[in-house]
Amino acid sequence: MSMRAKTLRRLGVDFTALPHAAVPAWHATVDAPRWLDAARHAHAAGSRLVSLWGTDRRAMAGGTLAVSAAYALPEGLAWVDLPMADGTPGYPDIADQHPAAARMQRAAADLVGIRPVGAPDARPWLDHGAWTEHHPLRIDPAARAAPAAHDYAFVRVEGDGVHEIPVGPVHAGIIEPGHFRFSVVGEKVLRLEERLGYVHRGMEQRLARTPPLDAHRLAGRMSGDCTVAYAWSYCMALESATGCTPPPRALHLRALLLERERVANHLGDLGALGNDGAFAFGLAQFSRLREDWLRLSGAVFGHRLTMDAVVPGGVARDLDASAREHMIEQCDAVQAEVRALRAIYDEHAGLQDRFAGTGCVTRELAARLGLAGLAARASGQAGDLRCDQPWAPYDTLAVREAVHNAGDVAARVAVRFDEVDESMRLIRVLCATLPEGAIREDIQLTGAAAFGAGRVEGWRGEVFVALELDAGGRIVRCHAHDPSWHAWHVLEHAVIGNIVPDFPLINKSFNLSYAGHDA
Repeated sequence: MSMRAKTLRRLGVDFTALPHAAVPAWHATVDAPRWLDAARHAHAAGSRLVSLWGTDRRAMAGGTLAVSAAYALPEGLAWVDLPMADGTPGYPDIADQHPAAARMQRAAADLVGIRPVGAPDARPWLDHGAWTEHHPLRIDPAARAAPAAHDYAFVRVEGDGVHEIPVGPVHAGIIEPGHFRFSVVGEKVLRLEERLGYVHRGMEQRLARTPPLDAHRLAGRMSGDCTVAYAWSYCMALESATGCTPPPRALHLRALLLERERVANHLGDLGALGNDGAFAFGLAQFSRLREDWLRLSGAVFGHRLTMDAVVPGGVARDLDASAREHMIEQCDAVQAEVRALRAIYDEHAGLQDRFAGTGCVTRELAARLGLAGLAARASGQAGDLRCDQPWAPYDTLAVREAVHNAGDVAARVAVRFDEVDESMRLIRVLCATLPEGAIREDIQLTGAAAFGAGRVEGWRGEVFVALELDAGGRIVRCHAHDPSWHAWHVLEHAVIGNIVPDFPLINKSFNLSYAGHDA
């Protein structure tokens, strides 16, 4: 038995492979002891919790409330389901093994009304007391006649000279709302506690009311800066559940879209990080490059952010030879400028003084809190689905993973520069090797209940979609998970010991999604 197979077997659960999955995935239904065993064995094996969510399946024959967890294993994704019969008090808490589960468990309690037994933190997370429906993802949500916001029990830090600085949820700019409660002595941060959930849009409830062949448009709006990653992940889950394989040309075009999305966001962040380091020249130059990049995307794909470009079974638009030539030419021009700007950033003493040693996240902390994606790679935690479990066409591209070890703002900047460089190479290769053929395959709903999973390495990290279809081809549950769920928790640790004025810089070095966290 291979080492990869051994990791899956160690969970102590009998899994069934999800058919037609682009990225390997397995599913299993367990009881409470095995639910806990799976969490413990995954932790012991060093496997990361990808997501945890709740589902109300009571509209289906024999269906119950259920809690699900997905673990990232060397051989693929392990999706574990725990049905909860009527009268069951709850399910075993797994946050002691996987700290990232704590907030996800609180969100499941808000959305579905299922609670972990023995969890030390039972505060609401997404529900601020203003929803018109209590537990809105249940088939029988309780109505609220007079919603009213309630006080939130922030953790108090006491001692000589300690005081609190509340920031948000309304900020002095155009960013989304989030509350940050700093406990400080002078300007040194002792503790940061976040409160999020101010932008809840009911996306997962709406997805369950949307025809599966139309839901990609909604999925692509979970977080607008990751529209390609979300739409591809949703379509991957639907294609897995229905047995559809997109044509090779469509997969190449999807990868091209994903890499252009990665570059656009990194260009924007590199400029914003320069600005937060009091280097406005960087903001001006990277903003100019990003604008040119988005204009070409708009001209070629019909939308500057390439929304609705990825569709079930393939893509919405083809790419002719002239457009490919323009993209290659743009890569040559932009890459040269980015490399020149990197040298300026690296040699600028004032900027490096702000970046180096600021907002450090150790490799051990990143691993313990389940951090993934760009921020994890900046802390020495290798992990990129394009390299570790490459799906077509990444299985032929030999993606070079960008990893740095310092774990500070400087390392997160360096990862962005490296990834821009690599994405430019990938775009050239994809344009040069685009296969002939169709750009879309028709999807036929099978008429049988099915599970599907989608995993795509977006620019922040892994975007995950878990999809359940009933026998009528309707969506029972579509759970979309953003990598920001893990990283928001890590940000609270990254700021400890730094000064308050460095928080905007540290925050921007992660650049997490409020909307993706709070669908």
